[in-house]
Amino acid sequence: MEVSIEVTRSPAFRQVYAIGAIGGHSPYDFRISFYNDSPRAFIEGGKQLSAVERSMEVEVILSPLAAKELAEWLMNHIKEYEKLFGEIKRPGKPKEPERSSQLQGYM
Repeated sequence: MEVSIEVTRSPAFRQVYAIGAIGGHSPYDFRISFYNDSPRAFIEGGKQLSAVERSMEVEVILSPLAAKELAEWLMNHIKEYEKLFGEIKRPGKPKEPERSSQLQGYM
């Protein structure tokens, strides 16, 4: 039996640009929140201070299977991108190797 999939966009569909993501998981689902940062300057006690305002744009909640499939899909696309355009490098200095053992469980 052949099955065709018709793709449509919900009336609530929107595209979001994000500079980062944070999230976590439970035994039931994975949650990924995408955010943007904006620098902000203010004066407090006569001193000029700066802060970063982090705006959470959208959260995606996935089943464990959907999260695993998303990870595989994303890694495949990253590998394809790097073949075409070169390695994606993280800014900043390289991380030093950890000297302590890894802690187990939720952090």
